[in-house]
Amino acid sequence: MERTRLSLILISVLFNGITLSGAELLVHDYYKEKCPLAEDIVRHNVEVAVLKDPRLAASLLRLHFHDCFVMGCDASVLLDNIEGMTSEKLAGPNLNSLRGFELIDKIKYLLEEECPITVSCADILAMAARDAVELRGGPRWEVLLGRKDSLESSFSGANLFIPAPNSSLEILINNFKQQGLDIEDLVVLSGSHTIGRARCLSFRQRIYEAKEEYHCGYDRYKRYTNFRRILKSICPVEGRDSKFAPLDFQTPKRFDNHYFINILEGKGLLGSDNVLISQDLDGKITEQVWAYASNEKLFFASFAKSMIKMGNINVLTGNEGEIRRHCRFVNA
Repeated sequence: MERTRLSLILISVLFNGITLSGAELLVHDYYKEKCPLAEDIVRHNVEVAVLKDPRLAASLLRLHFHDCFVMGCDASVLLDNIEGMTSEKLAGPNLNSLRGFELIDKIKYLLEEECPITVSCADILAMAARDAVELRGGPRWEVLLGRKDSLESSFSGANLFIPAPNSSLEILINNFKQQGLDIEDLVVLSGSHTIGRARCLSFRQRIYEAKEEYHCGYDRYKRYTNFRRILKSICPVEGRDSKFAPLDFQTPKRFDNHYFINILEGKGLLGSDNVLISQDLDGKITEQVWAYASNEKLFFASFAKSMIKMGNINVLTGNEGEIRRHCRFVNA
């Protein structure tokens, strides 16, 4: 079944991106009558968890992103490994990387107590990501709801569609295009790297293989030697693969526009951050980065718009999926 659905996705990609099928059926206040406390339960539990561990905000946002980029926003990323189906959690971009599963389990348990088989795991992911961003100082948006949960996961899809931390700009643009997202969405959603951390394994290449040719005529790595020295102290040439560094050294726990200031200065942690500037040959992306760096309100408004758009990728509605009783397993 996974192979069939993945094939359909790849066919769709050939025709300029995945359609947002089912997205028109999502609505505001979907649970107003069915489960009126649903959003409050999600919000309260995310707030408590993020107060205890601020890093969890970035983890919840990333969990939603990694879910939507594989078969759509259908909670397939939450499914555990079972015989005959390899979990997306074991794919290269996710293994020993994704966090927040226990919190989603807790929220789902409470929602099942409140209103059984009503609130989907896919909707929980979308609401939790929104609340996590707001609780770290970012924008709030109205999440469209009514998603169903997938009956399968796609290990191969997770390895294929989730962008690598050392991706070139061309690869990133094509990757987002496959999801029905444009260059503006790529730039603004990259701003999510204003919070969270990355492992040494993800940014080592950015330090020791700095061979990018910058359109402005010089290598920013040479210019910002102090920053590079800090990264080398965290991440040596060999070993310490799981050592962490903040994606934003200035305000690592606050969702703001500082990410864009960082990459204008060549201080993005990941290679995929810096290519937004270094490989932008016509300067259009750089203009967008400058706009967000100088106007946080503009960034927030654009981020909310793109998050809504991303949250609608290939959603399941109606009879296309199910409401799982437990987010880690399909219903018996």
